[in-house]
Order: sequence, then C-alpha cells, then structure tokens
Amino acid sequence: MTARTMLLARSDASAWRAEEQAVSLCAKLDDADPGRIKVTTDPADLADCDLVVEAIVEDAEAKAELFRAVAEAVPDADLATTTSSLSVRSLAQASGRPTRFFGLHPFNPVVRMDLIELCVPDGADGAIAARARAWCEGLGKTVVEVPDEPGFVVNKLLFPYLFDAVRLLERTGMKPEDVDRCMTLGAGYPMGPLALLDLVGIDVAAAIGEALHADTGEERHRPPGRLESLIGDGKLGRKSGAGFYDYG
Repeated sequence: MTARTMLLARSDASAWRAEEQAVSLCAKLDDADPGRIKVTTDPADLADCDLVVEAIVEDAEAKAELFRAVAEAVPDADLATTTSSLSVRSLAQASGRPTRFFGLHPFNPVVRMDLIELCVPDGADGAIAARARAWCEGLGKTVVEVPDEPGFVVNKLLFPYLFDAVRLLERTGMKPEDVDRCMTLGAGYPMGPLALLDLVGIDVAAAIGEALHADTGEERHRPPGRLESLIGDGKLGRKSGAGFYDYG
C-alpha cells in the first residue's frame, strides 16, 4: 500500500523509535493502519506532501533550521508548527514561507484530547485558515482559533497553576501524590498538576515557562527552582522514567 503519511526523523536511530511509537499509537485507534506511515531521514522524500507538521524541541532556531530545509524540499506544501510557547509569526518569517504557515497546537495524549489551538499569523495567505481548520476537523478535533501570543490560551492559563503546585510542594514539604490527590478528588481534575508536569515533560514545561516569563515578565510564569533541579538530575518525567514520580 502506498504511504499517505511521511514521518521525517533526524537519524536512523530516531527513525526506528518513531516507527515503533507509530505502531503503538495506531493500536489505540480504530481502523488505524501503521502500514500507511513511512518513516524517512531524507527531507526530499516529503516532496509530494501537501502539509508538513513540525514537532521537535521547543527551540526557535532548531525549528527555523528544520523549516528552511523542509521548505526547500517541499516548495508547494503548507507548513505548520506545534509550538506551544514560541511566536508563530517569527517562525513563519524564519521559514521563508510566511504566507503558507500556521500554528497547530494539539494536546497530549493527542489520541484522546479533542482540542487543537489554531493560530494563523499576520501575513499568512487568506486561504490558510480554512485549509488548516478543515484538516484538523478531518482528524475529528475541535478547533479554536487563538491569538499569536506565547502559550496561546491553554498554556498561558494552565502553567501558573502547575508552577504554583510545585511552589506549594517546595514550601510545605508535601508529597507529590498528596498534592495531586487534593486536586483530583477536591477539584475534580482528571490528573493532578505534578503528574501532568511529568506527562508534559519537565524540560518542556520549563521551556514553556521561560517563554511565557520572557513575554509577560510576570513571576507566576517563571519556572520554579524544583524544575531546574529535576532537569539537572536528568529527571524529565515519564519519558525519562522519573520526575516528580518514578516510572521504573
């Protein structure tokens, strides 16, 4: 069967991991066929794609470098970033294709979360918004158009709460499970704030906080010291096997 989705990886090792993860995720979806996904390390293999979605480290220069390579290989495709804290307009300008660029921010775990924050920056072609919305709705997602501000809507409101939970932990010496239990049982949240930080990734959360703080200057957006300590110890949350909790 001809592949309809291409997945570009940085190396042979990451390509192997990406293919393994794609198979695992497809198993969670009805009628999903991992055979329709082809993993490659060569941007030229994306030549026939009509949309390229970037999902790499939350670093502006790394994203810009990737987009420049992709734009050269796929001159007729729309480009989308999954950034959650960087300026979409700045990334669009850095890509060299600002008229065909938009922000597409899904939520983890993507197979279960309904929302996509859609950000169409100034300077984008007038037809981009409709194409982007149609593509997201084709995935069965609910689309909300949001302003081009670091954190968009969800993260700008969510991360002060998550960071407050960490500061409470630091100040009181409470156990992570007790803080989380208070919020799941007392406030009805599906997941406690510290478990959610582990799911997001401690390093990703810190990067989002730094971007929000740089934009607003508000102390509530600054990542707490406990996050930096965890990062220094290599405890990045679920993906590394340890964060506020151990996942061994």
